[in-house]
Amino acid sequence: MLEQLLAGSLEDARARQELRPTAQVEAEALRRAPALDALAALAPADHMKVIAEVKRASPSRGDLAEIAEPHTLAAQYEAGGASAVSVLTEERKFKGSLADLEAVRKAVSIPVLRKDFIGDEYQVLEARAAGADLALLIVAALPQERLVTLHGMIRELGMTPLVEAHSADEVARAVDLGAQLIGVNARDLRTFELDRDLFGRVADQIPAGAIRVAESAVLNVADVEHYREAGADVVLVGEALVTNDPVATLQSYLSV
Repeated sequence: MLEQLLAGSLEDARARQELRPTAQVEAEALRRAPALDALAALAPADHMKVIAEVKRASPSRGDLAEIAEPHTLAAQYEAGGASAVSVLTEERKFKGSLADLEAVRKAVSIPVLRKDFIGDEYQVLEARAAGADLALLIVAALPQERLVTLHGMIRELGMTPLVEAHSADEVARAVDLGAQLIGVNARDLRTFELDRDLFGRVADQIPAGAIRVAESAVLNVADVEHYREAGADVVLVGEALVTNDPVATLQSYLSV
């Protein structure tokens, strides 16, 4: 599944590149105001911080919410206390777009994450051109040399890479990159199976000074408490926020 998602995202990027050449997108990226400091926004605090996600659908759950106005939802997230907003821009299975990201960027003053299956430099430039402050890199999707290149490029453009792992070996690869923001996804993107306890098993591999993000398997306050006890600084939440009252649900998580 992960290979298919990456291949599809790269194919769609190539189609966009035919319409908007690299030089044009790079110029747009460089004209953007500097990216917001996501590390400062997500720094450990005396409560759990939340990256709240604009998420219409997923391969595992199908359609979740229509979200006709992603900017309105993102503004609710910010008002509710989210530290950052994640925007899924993958078109085929998650029904997102870069237009969603651009709309969200205009609506909020907190950092915005481009969440997609990023595998080449053009996608990184697109992220910055659309106003992203963070960009996702999935360790399982890329060889280490590619990870190093894209991680460096994201940082050169002033953004923060969120480096996502799904195993102890992948956490080690993220640490080798020097990643300062490391996510542990309870959902294995190769099988889409969930393991909520994965974070707790690998959290001690993440060095002091790096911010620890728990991703997936967050449906209620008990899940947030579980991750907090395991050492998470931040949770990334999508489904639970788009299928319930977003502000009330978010604020219940921030009490942990």
